[in-house]
Amino acid sequence: MAGMKTLFAFAAALLLASAQAAPVMVGAAADLASCMDELAAAFRAQAPGADMRVSIAASGTLYAQIRNGAPFDVFMAADMDYPRRLAADGAADGASLYRYATGRLAVWAADPATDLSGGLPALAQPRFTRIAIANPDVAPYGRAAKAALVAAGVWDGVQARLVLGENIAQTAQFVQTGNAQIGLVSGATLLTPALKGKGVSYVVPGVALDQGAVLTARGRASADARRWMDFLRSPAARAVFARYGFGPGA
Repeated sequence: MAGMKTLFAFAAALLLASAQAAPVMVGAAADLASCMDELAAAFRAQAPGADMRVSIAASGTLYAQIRNGAPFDVFMAADMDYPRRLAADGAADGASLYRYATGRLAVWAADPATDLSGGLPALAQPRFTRIAIANPDVAPYGRAAKAALVAAGVWDGVQARLVLGENIAQTAQFVQTGNAQIGLVSGATLLTPALKGKGVSYVVPGVALDQGAVLTARGRASADARRWMDFLRSPAARAVFARYGFGPGA
């Protein structure tokens, strides 16, 4: 009997260790690809024993995946709308929703000789034959790009010349590889090691994207997921976001 009790205790300890070792599964918007490694390293320094795994995709894609049961603990979107919708669907804890950063929309051309002085209205000029934006149906930066082009009065004129990326990272890749002459991308994307200082760019004035993180229904049961959400409010996290061109969160 004593041997059986010892066996059960050992098995329980293994299960507990396994549960404690389970990494926090984070679904992160593509504009965060530039800074997630630094954020993860800073988190591990503050939370010894905690670990995380990150999947990068468009916010709308992650929203659909989580609704369909994808095993994420935290959803970090490029807007506030997708997390709110996830909470309304019962797939996230609305009380945990937090604006962790503010993103910036930027116009970028890989060719440094490109003249961007005309602003967004200049995109209607025939010389810009391929203009990259993220897909507005799934990417908040794509929606912001569309809204900015509409406000500039050029949306109807440029639609036939648009190249749509699945997310903001692919949008920047289109410009980097020459598949588009110019792109509307996130300011953070232009601060990645591969793109920093390359080409010419400017931040679109008056456009800011409030970006929200939320615990999923699954994540509510994870102590480390809650620690991650607390970490996003920390000075260490804010410093990382600032280095990659994000404005402050809540």
